[in-house]
Amino acid sequence: MASFILFGAEGGLFDLDATLPLMAVQVVLLTFILNSLFFKPVGKVVEEREGYVFKSRAEAKKKLAEVQTLEADLKQQLKEARQSAQSVINEAEEDSNKLYQEALSLATSEANASREQARREIDSQKDSAINQLKRDSDQLGDLIVQRLLAEK
Repeated sequence: MASFILFGAEGGLFDLDATLPLMAVQVVLLTFILNSLFFKPVGKVVEEREGYVFKSRAEAKKKLAEVQTLEADLKQQLKEARQSAQSVINEAEEDSNKLYQEALSLATSEANASREQARREIDSQKDSAINQLKRDSDQLGDLIVQRLLAEK
């Protein structure tokens, strides 16, 4: 009985008359229309969007690689700049120590020269004073001798 209801005469679930081919043609026609009106434009937009995303990802990867290269270069330049700055600082310290030592030795030599000059002047004045004292003592001795001889 179930087969009678399914394939039975009129009013069954499936009628085997001209409606079946008509329905098949309608499905094919509807599929063609939907494909041409909706699915192709949507597919085209999806493909364009996928291409844009792929292109954007490729550009982003390329830019990321460039950024990483630039970052590595900048780190290297920074390292070199730090090293050169440190060498400049070391050279400046060496130069300042050298200038300090030169100034110190110059000041020491000037002080020694000045001290030696002062010592020579003092020795000269001392010798002059001793000579003056000798003359004065000789004169005084002569004077004493004259007075002692004069009293006798």
